[in-house]
Amino acid sequence: MYRYDSIDQRLVEQRVAQFRDQTQRFLAGQLSDDDFKSLRLRNGLYIQKHAPMLRVSIPYGLLSTAQVRVLARIAREYDRDFGHFTTRQNIQYNWPKLEQVPDILALLATVEMHAIQTSGNCIRNVTADHLAGVAPDELEDPRPWCEYIRQWATLHPEFSYLPRKFKIAVTGSPQDRAASRVHDIGLHLVRNAAGEVGFEVLVGGGLGRAPMIGHVIREFLPKQELLAYLEAILRVYNLEGRRDNIHKARIKILVKALGPQKFRELVEAEFAAARDIAPRYDAAEFERIRSFFASPHYESLLDENVEAGKSREFRNWYRQNTRKHKVTGYRAVFVSLKPPNSPPGDITAKQLDRVADLADRYSLGLVRATHDQNLLFADVRQSDLYALWQALLELDLATANIGTLTDMICCPGLDFCSLANARSIPIAAQLNERFDDLDHLYDLGEIQLKMSGCMNGCGHHSVGHIGILGVDKSGEEWYQITLGGSTGGADASLGEVIGPSVAYDEVVDTIERIINVYVAERHEEERFLDTFRRIGVAPFKARVYAPAHQAA
Repeated sequence: MYRYDSIDQRLVEQRVAQFRDQTQRFLAGQLSDDDFKSLRLRNGLYIQKHAPMLRVSIPYGLLSTAQVRVLARIAREYDRDFGHFTTRQNIQYNWPKLEQVPDILALLATVEMHAIQTSGNCIRNVTADHLAGVAPDELEDPRPWCEYIRQWATLHPEFSYLPRKFKIAVTGSPQDRAASRVHDIGLHLVRNAAGEVGFEVLVGGGLGRAPMIGHVIREFLPKQELLAYLEAILRVYNLEGRRDNIHKARIKILVKALGPQKFRELVEAEFAAARDIAPRYDAAEFERIRSFFASPHYESLLDENVEAGKSREFRNWYRQNTRKHKVTGYRAVFVSLKPPNSPPGDITAKQLDRVADLADRYSLGLVRATHDQNLLFADVRQSDLYALWQALLELDLATANIGTLTDMICCPGLDFCSLANARSIPIAAQLNERFDDLDHLYDLGEIQLKMSGCMNGCGHHSVGHIGILGVDKSGEEWYQITLGGSTGGADASLGEVIGPSVAYDEVVDTIERIINVYVAERHEEERFLDTFRRIGVAPFKARVYAPAHQAA
C-alpha cells in the first residue's frame, strides 16, 4: 500500500495543528458556528443528532494492520467502543467529544491517516473495487490511479469549494464492483482497438434526491491525459454548476440540464483550451506510486479441495464468503459485518484488534473495506481458510451471508443522523429476525437489499434490488419500497417505486410478500433481479397492496 513521504506527513500534521487551533478558538467563543462549520467539515466532522460524528478517510478502502489497531484504539478511548464502516470505504465514529477530535486526528496522523475532505463541497475519498489487484477478471489494478488522483485532489485550490460534494470511483474490471456508474465521475480501465489501456469516462451519476446513472462522455482517454481531463470536467462544473440551491447543485443536475452531448462538448473544449496549463503526466512519479502496489511475493501453491471433510457450516462459509483469487492456492475472504445481532457495518474495538491480528497472520498484514460495509482479507492461502474461519467464528465475524438478503446496506438512520426521517437499524434487525434461515437465504440467491433513512441515499436504496427509503408523514415513520435497482456493469439501473409507502410495522411483511412473489415466479437459477426485469413491477405491486385476507 502507499506509504507517506516526508511531504505527505508534514501536510497531515500541519492540518491537525490548524484544526486544533480552530477548535480551541471555537470553544473559546472566538469563532461563530457558521465560521467553524466550513472548517470542521473540511476535516470530516459533522454535528449529528446526539453528538459530533467524525468520518475518517480510508483511500480506496486499504488499511494496514497498524492503522486498524489505531482505529480500534480510537473506538475504545474516544467513542463508545465501536466504529461504523460506510459505503464509501471509510469509517465513522458517532460519539467523539468535540474538544477531543484534534487528539483523534493527531493519533491518526501517526499511522498515515486523516479525515481531510471526507465532507464538505470538495473531492471526497476516491474509491475502487475492493477486489482490486486480486480479481481474476481485472484488466489492470486501479489503485495506483486512485492514489494518483487522491494526491492531485487533496487541498486542490481550484476545487476546494465546488458547488457540491464530488465523488470519483475507479475500476479495472468489467464487473463494476465499485458502483462507478452512480458517482460524479466513474473511470473504467479499458483496452482500445490498438491494444492500449486507457479510461472510459462517465459523468453525472449519483444517488440522493435525484438518482441518476452516469453518462459516457469519453469512450477512450489515454492514461497520460487523466488529470488534465478531470480538471476540464471539474472546471466546467465549477463554472456552470448551480450554487443557489443545494438540492440542484450536484454535477448530475448540470449534466441533465445541459444534456450529455452539450456537457461533453464543453468539457472537450475546456480540455483543448487548457492544454498548456493542465497538469502533465509525470511518468517517474506515477511509477513511484505504482511501486507501492506491486504484487506481493506469493508462494507457489496448488489449488486445494478445501471443502473435503469439513463441516456443513464451513462449506457454507467458504461458498458464500470467499472468492476466487488470481493466484493459484489463494482465496479472497469477506469478513461479514452483518451478524443478525448487530447493525450492518458496525465493528467493536475488540473485533478490530483481532481483525488486525488475523490479517497479520493470514493476509499479508492488510485489510480492505468494501462498498457493502464489510471487510476483506484479499490474500489468504487456501490451507489457512479453515483456521481463519474458526477464528472469525469466535469473533461473530463469520456469518455466511455475503450476497444474500441479510448482507444488507443500512445507513445509521434516525437513531444517529439529524437528517434522517426514519429509523433504519431497527428495520434491519427485524429483517434479520424474519429471514434467519441460512438455507432459505441460499435458496433465494443473490438479493441486494439497501436501506436509507432519508432522501440523501447514504444506504444506496435507489440501486438496490430491493430498496427501502424512510420518509416522514406528519411526524410518523413510513417507508417507500423500490425494486429492480442495480450497480452492476453496463446494465446498472435505478429502482422502480412499487406504490404508496408503508408504515413502520408493515415493512418486514411487505418485504416477505415481495420475496414470495419472486419465489413463485422465478425460473430455475434466476436471480431476483432477473425475475423482476422479466415480469415487471405489476405482480409485486398486486401482492403488496392486496387486501389483507388475500396477502396472507
